[in-house]
Formats: sequence, C-alpha cells, structure tokens
Amino acid sequence: MRRKRAVGTTIGIAASAVGLVALTIGAATGAVAVYFARKVVTPAGKRLEDVRIVSVDLPAGEITLLASDETRMRGRYGLWFDRDAGHARLGDVIEDGEREVRRSIDSVDFGRLDRATRGRMDGYYHLGPWELDAPYENVVVETELGPAPAWLIRSADASARWVIQVHGRGAKRPETLRAVAPARDAGWNSLLMTYRNDGDAPESEDRRYGLGGTEWADVVAATRFAVEHGAEQIVLMGWSMGGAIALQAVLRSEEVRERLVGVVLDSPAIDWTDILRFQGTLNRMPPELGDLVVQVLGGPLGAGLTGIAAPIDVAELDPVARAEEFEVPMLLMHSVDDGFVPIDGSRRFAAARPDLIQFEEFEGARHTKLWNHDPERWTALVHGWLVRHGDLVASRGDEAQIAG
Repeated sequence: MRRKRAVGTTIGIAASAVGLVALTIGAATGAVAVYFARKVVTPAGKRLEDVRIVSVDLPAGEITLLASDETRMRGRYGLWFDRDAGHARLGDVIEDGEREVRRSIDSVDFGRLDRATRGRMDGYYHLGPWELDAPYENVVVETELGPAPAWLIRSADASARWVIQVHGRGAKRPETLRAVAPARDAGWNSLLMTYRNDGDAPESEDRRYGLGGTEWADVVAATRFAVEHGAEQIVLMGWSMGGAIALQAVLRSEEVRERLVGVVLDSPAIDWTDILRFQGTLNRMPPELGDLVVQVLGGPLGAGLTGIAAPIDVAELDPVARAEEFEVPMLLMHSVDDGFVPIDGSRRFAAARPDLIQFEEFEGARHTKLWNHDPERWTALVHGWLVRHGDLVASRGDEAQIAG
C-alpha cells in the first residue's frame, strides 16, 4: 500500500508540474517540451535499430541495406544487430541505388548477420584497444562518485604528454579509439576515460546527463590521474557532448588549466539551445520548441519533470559567451551536414577566437564520423596539430629555462 501511495504521489506531483507548464505555454506544446527535455538528459537504454538489412551475401562479402543518408555514407563503420548481440564491420559503398545501398563487409565479429533484418551503424569501427597495434592498460580513475574504468595507451617512447579522450552522449570509450594512432605517432599518451551515467562509470544519484554541467568533474579526476602518472602537458579531446564536457572542465577547473596546453574538438556540442531547436525541427516541430525545452531544463520545475537533481542553466554552458576566457590553442572539426549537432555553434566559437582556434570544416561526414568519411585528412589534422603544439610547448619550455 505504501508503494502505491508513493507512486500516486509522484504521479500527482508530475501531473501538477505539467499542468503549471501547460498554463504557461499551452498544454500540447508543454507536454512535448517536457518529453524532449526528459529525453535529452536521460541516458538511452536499448538503442534504436534504424537500419533495414535487405540481404546479406557472406560468400561475396556484401550486404544490401535500405537506402538512407546513414547507409549511403562513404567509409568504414561498425554495424550492431540483433539487439547488440551481433557486430560486423562494413566497408565502403559498392553500389548506391535509389532504394538500396550495397556495401562490402570487412568482418563479422560475432552473431548471425545472415539472419539479421535490422541494425544500427556507428562510427566506432574498433571495439577495443586490443585491436590496435599498441599495448594498453586497464586503469581506474578515482572520481567523486567512485572508481571509473579507463584505458591507457602509452606512446612508443616515454612521454609526459597526454591526450585525455572524452566520448560523446550515448557513446562509450571505443568512440575515441580512432584518435589513438595519430596521438601515439605524435608522441602522446592517450587516456580514454569514462564519465558518470555513460554505462561504465559510476552513476550519479539522479542518473541523468548534465550536458557538461556535471560531467566536467570527471575530467578533473582524469586530469589528476594523468598528473599523478607523470603528465606534464595535457590536451583534452572531446567528441560531441564530450566537447561540451571538456570545455566546461577548462572553464571551471584551475586544476585542469594548470597543465592544459590545448583542446581538440570533433563535432562538439557548443550551443545547446541551437541543438535543441535543430532537434525539434528534425521531429517536425517548430524551432521554438527548443526554447521551451531550455525553459523546462532551467526552470524551478525542471527537476520534477525530468528527474535531474538540479536545474540546468543552458546559457551557462555556452562557451561562445565566455570565449575570451580560453587561453590555449584548439583544433575544431565539424561537418556542414552534421545531422545531429548543427555546425553553426562551432562556426560562432571559431569566429570568436580565431587567434586560438584552427577550424576545419568537413562535408559529407555527418556527426562524429569525420574519421570514417575521410580518415586520411582527419588523421593528418590530428597528428599534425599534436606534433606542432607539442613542439611549441617544448620550445617554450627551453626558452623559459634559458631565461631562468
């Protein structure tokens, strides 16, 4: 009986909250805004298998998929199927038809691809560091919420330079494996971290994303781990929401800034209001819905409606508004047809600090799939930037010693 009363009370509170929002912005629109606000901060459970598999020819090493912007993308990708019980790796497009797309199959890692009818593509390609031509260590980063697993892949020669990799929303550490080779070749160690509510690290009490406003503390913990293990120069690299997390760590933590020498961003979430507006249009809603979602997240009823422990002030997460506070060089890469996080925020950020930010636009790469689409260019950009700025840091250190 007590449980039923508690559930009823919770439902009543939520209903009252929705009612108050509805009075302010209209019942139907208010309900939709609450739905999207809750969705953006809630880690996904089962991932949607949105790719239709038409046929599989294993002897020929080919797969035919229903045509879409995703299945037409050039490059190599991972394909999860059978509710993530199976995984294959897809090569480039062989034939792009009006209704179907035929691609090569690089490998079937596990599962029965020949029986699958649906799946989902991602840009990871690599499943873990054991697939790279480099030794790795399973390490633990002590965060304020508890121990968080991480992968440490050192450069071939002893190095005090570290790249801390921060994956995106709904992703995991394997997303960042693509950056290990160029970093290692440039003489940098790579720490592939996890953060709260990503499915590997400890959960926060509310089990909700903070859009960078809470996760940045785990980047501070990863920085502390790196320093304790010999890091003298640190670069933060963030993917999608990981970019927002990295930038918040820079703005909020003197401990991070103390050893920070640069930031690399791949398809970063810069302007959450812009992102939420864009997502609304993708769902055939007016752009103004994004502004209402921002109000829900930041309003006094936000916690009751979305489950977040405290309201999220989206304006405080805007790095463009605080662009003058950044002091280290950045490499910023984004695709004009991102399809999830619009490039406009990255363009505004780059325009605000052209003295610090090297901005590289891609086309046809969509969201966080820049490496997949053009691995040669992406790898050269990351490697070259790390080499140049590593050398710059070293030369400044030599000059300081001479001056001293």
